[in-house]
Amino acid sequence: MAQVSVIIPTHNRASILPKTLAAYVQQTAHDEILEIIVIDDGSTDETPEVVSRIARSSRVHIVSVRQENRGQATARNRGIERARAELVLLGDDDVIPKSDMVAEHLAWHARYPDPSFAVVGSVFWSPEVHPTPLMKWWGLNGLRFDPPHMKAGHEVSYAAGLFLNTSAKVWFLRANGLFDERFRQYGYEDVELAYRLVKKGFHMIYNPDAVGFHYKRVSFSDMCRRVKTMAATPSLKIFETTEAGMHYLQSQERRRASQKYRLQKGLAQIVVPPLFFLKPLLDSQIPLPGFVYSAFLAYHGSLRGSGRSAF
Repeated sequence: MAQVSVIIPTHNRASILPKTLAAYVQQTAHDEILEIIVIDDGSTDETPEVVSRIARSSRVHIVSVRQENRGQATARNRGIERARAELVLLGDDDVIPKSDMVAEHLAWHARYPDPSFAVVGSVFWSPEVHPTPLMKWWGLNGLRFDPPHMKAGHEVSYAAGLFLNTSAKVWFLRANGLFDERFRQYGYEDVELAYRLVKKGFHMIYNPDAVGFHYKRVSFSDMCRRVKTMAATPSLKIFETTEAGMHYLQSQERRRASQKYRLQKGLAQIVVPPLFFLKPLLDSQIPLPGFVYSAFLAYHGSLRGSGRSAF
């Protein structure tokens, strides 16, 4: 069976890293993990000490790489460049792998051995964060959490190439392009790379059984704040200059110009004010109809129209 190098970029996440690393060390396929490469992107907390302590007692080889704070794109590139296995699994520091996640990635690479084939897994909210109905609804209607349009064994669009639970043949990445290191802030660097790779024959196959759990709780205010951040981030300006960005944003503009979208926005402006009494329930465990979530999100900045999920 092929071996895999797990690549985890991190920045000031000393509190969650032990949980993430422990879950990789305890994988059913831990013998096939050649190494876990943790790229510390200029952390100012206890991240170096945490990684060093875990590495000393780990049965899986953990490599610590430290760089100045240059962003996730550069950190992932350093991991891909240093990887010694024929496969790389790109994860996030707060995505906790289910016990058989690595095994699922490896099994599907055996099924799709061509160098151009990658495997995209699912990411769900961790049950430990007690996700609210709003979080669950947003996950299913966003890009990341097993949305209904993604089918097992089918190829997914470059827009779903988010690289937080994605494995690929390292040779194909090195030969056909890595992340654009101009992206130093969060956002768009993953979609931009996926677009370039797909143009060169990259195939991202969806395996819903390769499951990671996102260890994060997100409130309605967090979602609104994240979308405002995404709209103002310097990464968006860089993205707009790329072919991927022009293609992606044009498709979003066409959607925003559609009659259906304008109708939804107009209805939200009418429907939401009388429903303001429901706003405190958005972050509760009381489920509300999906149209209520959709209307509030549209009213407070058209989140779904932003093209990015609010994680």
